[in-house]
Amino acid sequence: MENLLFIGILIAVMTIGLWLILRGFNKKFEDFKESQKSDSALNIINQGMQGLQSRIDKTTEVIGQRLETVNKELGGMQEIGRQMKDLQDFLRSPKLRGNIGEQVLKDLLVQVLPRSNFDLQYQFSNGQIVDAVIKTDKGMIPIDAKFPLENFRRLAQAETEKDKNHHLKTFSRDIKKHIDDISKKYVSQEGTLDFALMYVPSEAVYYEMIRGDEPIDAYAHQKKVIFVSPNSFWYFLKVILMGLEGKKIGQASQQILGALNSIRQDSRRFGQSLKVLIGHINRAKNAMDGTSIEYGKLSSRIDNVSLLKPEEEAKKIEKGDD
Repeated sequence: MENLLFIGILIAVMTIGLWLILRGFNKKFEDFKESQKSDSALNIINQGMQGLQSRIDKTTEVIGQRLETVNKELGGMQEIGRQMKDLQDFLRSPKLRGNIGEQVLKDLLVQVLPRSNFDLQYQFSNGQIVDAVIKTDKGMIPIDAKFPLENFRRLAQAETEKDKNHHLKTFSRDIKKHIDDISKKYVSQEGTLDFALMYVPSEAVYYEMIRGDEPIDAYAHQKKVIFVSPNSFWYFLKVILMGLEGKKIGQASQQILGALNSIRQDSRRFGQSLKVLIGHINRAKNAMDGTSIEYGKLSSRIDNVSLLKPEEEAKKIEKGDD
């Protein structure tokens, strides 16, 4: 009886021990399966991160190449802007502007006309000095260089309609004063023809003077003063040269005035086209500024992604999958 009890206890102990052993093996097997699942998930995450990093690298490379081109162009535009600012600062002095205008006037005369057919800083017997005269068989053509830049700059920078109207009146008044001075001093002076030229060394100022429904050159025409810019003056000199060569400057004076009127009309059309072009340039600048801002945002996002740790990236991906 005692042997049977011992055997029964032994069997029970062995059964319990075997169950515990099987349970331990089962737990280890389950742990092993979980470990395998974790390793598989980690491998998937790593593969996904590698693919993402590869795409980011390629995108960054392409963006970097494009931005390098944009930066070069921006650098060129900044250099142009700096040079323009330096030129504007340089031209703030009326005396310097006058010297530049007279020098350009002289260069044009030298390039087109024989030296014997013009004089610089010509003085009349009454003491009046004109910037230049063109000599013809019928008389001299006085040329006065004026550069009303200050009032034109205020007009161009005006933002409100009220300011524009105010500065336009000031600009017109300034130009009319120059016209009156030229007409009084040089028209029908000793040995001159019955008109004088007002040379405007700035194309922008010239276009502002002749454009509009009632351009100020109508007033100048009454005073026998003709506006010329560097471009239109060059064509005028070519016409003068043709007259000089044929000794017909007196008979061709009406043709000269007609040619100047045609040039003035072409200049008006060109001025309108220039205004449209300036609008396009301003819109292009605004688009470039917007592109620069968007690039700053994109660059910041790329930097944020590159600073993330792999564990944080895995958590973000798992959250995204959920």
